[in-house]
Amino acid sequence: MRFLRRLFLLGILVAGCGAAWLWHFTWQPLIFTDTPHTFVLKPGSNIRTISHQLVEESILSEPWSFLIMARLSSKASNIKAGNYQFTSGMTPYQIFQMMSDGDVSQAGITFIEGWTFRQIREALNSSEGIEHISMELTDAQIMERIGASESNPEGLFFPDTYYFVQGMSDIDILQRAYRTMQAKLQAAWDKKTQSLPYQSPYQALIMASIIEKETAKASERPLVAKVFLNRLKIGMRLQTDPTVIYGLGQKYEGNLHKVDLQNDTPYNTYTREGLPPTPIAMPGMASIEAALNPATQSSALYFVSKRDGSHAFSSSLEEHNRAVVRYQLEQHK
Repeated sequence: MRFLRRLFLLGILVAGCGAAWLWHFTWQPLIFTDTPHTFVLKPGSNIRTISHQLVEESILSEPWSFLIMARLSSKASNIKAGNYQFTSGMTPYQIFQMMSDGDVSQAGITFIEGWTFRQIREALNSSEGIEHISMELTDAQIMERIGASESNPEGLFFPDTYYFVQGMSDIDILQRAYRTMQAKLQAAWDKKTQSLPYQSPYQALIMASIIEKETAKASERPLVAKVFLNRLKIGMRLQTDPTVIYGLGQKYEGNLHKVDLQNDTPYNTYTREGLPPTPIAMPGMASIEAALNPATQSSALYFVSKRDGSHAFSSSLEEHNRAVVRYQLEQHK
């Protein structure tokens, strides 16, 4: 009987020490050198694997206390995958609470104005934290997966920063960028005030992509749009280098030659009339607005770079040739 009493008292003592240790562990601030520390919790992780991962990343010294603390709570099964930012001074319970609440820090990927779809795919493929579903898919298959009616993806994704949580797929991101472009393009189309030659918002998007590649100067975009619309109005070919470059694809080596301008492709606006069949890049909102709201008081048909980021606009070929001599030929001397 005395032995059982001692055993009982020993059990109480051990339990008390265990409870005291667990209380101390739960609320003891943690100190680690790399702060904030990004903790990537993958989908399918359970509280046991998470406890060991915390030790592997030197956040905890042993896994068992965290495992017991989590299992004594009612939220051990609520852990959510994602990227978490831990700062020095947080307690184990605060870390557990953050993961059970899904208080994730989102990563982001930025699609740049003027990028082609090939560049978008390269950016997605090199981004960590994204589930790479599209790698083995063709462009047309990707468009089908995101629910697009078009088979050619060029220009159909809105340039912006798209935030994602760990494990989100590249298809999800592309679908969001596609829907954003559709919404913004339609909104701009609905607000156009001029009578324009476009048969659809898609044709306006093609024009916007050309404007995007022709100038980076915001104030010039409506003027560039007006030049191309003036050309279309009189049946003149667009004769724009960026479309030729796009048509050359991987054959383009950094400089356009006379033979390139004579090489007929669906995108060579020196040999073919009207707009090219698809956009040639991803236009930003300013270029879309310019395509749908061009300058109103310009008869310009030509423009040439001044080599300072701006352009000289001309209404006649004679005037344009003088500008070419002034800004291009003379500056080469």
